[in-house]
Amino acid sequence: MVGRIWDWWRTKTPLVDAAFAFPLLLLSLLGATGGAYALGELKVLVLTTVLIFPLVFRRTLPRTTFAVISLISFAQWVVGIHPIPPNASFLMVLYTVAAGRSFRWGLAAMLVGQLGSLLVLARWSITAEDAQSTGITLVVLVAGTWILGLHMRTRRAYMRSLEERAARLERERDTEVQVAMAAERARIARELHDVVAHNVSVIVVQADGASYAIETDVGRAKQALETISSTGRQALAEMRRLLGVLREGDGAGPFAPQPGVSQLNELVEQVRASGLPVVFAVEGVPEEMSEGRQLTVFRIVQEALTNTLKHAGPRAEARVALHYLGDAVEIRVVDDGRGASAADDGRGHGLAGMRERAAVYGGTVAAGPRAGGGYEVVARVPVREEVRT
Repeated sequence: MVGRIWDWWRTKTPLVDAAFAFPLLLLSLLGATGGAYALGELKVLVLTTVLIFPLVFRRTLPRTTFAVISLISFAQWVVGIHPIPPNASFLMVLYTVAAGRSFRWGLAAMLVGQLGSLLVLARWSITAEDAQSTGITLVVLVAGTWILGLHMRTRRAYMRSLEERAARLERERDTEVQVAMAAERARIARELHDVVAHNVSVIVVQADGASYAIETDVGRAKQALETISSTGRQALAEMRRLLGVLREGDGAGPFAPQPGVSQLNELVEQVRASGLPVVFAVEGVPEEMSEGRQLTVFRIVQEALTNTLKHAGPRAEARVALHYLGDAVEIRVVDDGRGASAADDGRGHGLAGMRERAAVYGGTVAAGPRAGGGYEVVARVPVREEVRT
């Protein structure tokens, strides 16, 4: 509620300017009614009104307001009315011009103020000492107000540039994430070719075998039909899930057999050859998984080890563990490298790719620095469709 009121208040620029001018108006009225000025109360009220009322528009029409208050002050000097507190409105509008308009307009306003200071000295200074002290005071007030306005103008420009830069970086980051997601989905489309081709090939072979054996060996034919049924259901489930995340109109890419769990040993040996000591362990009884799930497991391990090579630093070691839990497989990749202190340019999309791959099969991926140092990636992928979470 308070935030909405504040946002509404900030949009009412004349009301805000009137609120800032009110203390000056109150001070001037108290001085007028108390007989602090040599002028009559009526003249003071009129002069106070014409000097302070334009401040209501000082940010809406800063140059016009500055011109009006300057002309009124000059007319005050012409008729010989001594400066009074409402003349401080000139300093307020000088600050507004210096802070809200170009440097040339601010400099011109400051020079007008210095000219007014000289006119005041020429008319009301009695002694040389009085002229010197008054002149220094007026010059410092005008110059200080102008410098303060310039400082605020520079600060506002700097803040605007920071906001624009942050907005631009956010747009660029979103664009990069979208491009990375599109590339990942394109790779999934190419992988779908291999999954479907394998399952359809199995179905064709089993169907041919069943057609030959149906008259001579009914048991073998029945077994082939059961294999066709399970393979077809598995292929349909994978196709529905993969096609749901594909980008329409993706161009065809090179098709090649994709790796699976059985290729993890080769992957580990390849990483070891790169200079990173890796311990690979398998716990539990390995479950039969579809090729798509095996590919997901392989890619998660591959990406986690790649991140370890890139960010863990020298003398780091890694451990890869596959734990078969019956209805799911847990992948845990741990290293003892730099962990949270590792440099991050914010441009990587490996974790997003891992999470997207695991989510296709109802799995999850959690990654982050370890409390005792190093980094950890833990993924859980269901091994069958019926246990998808």
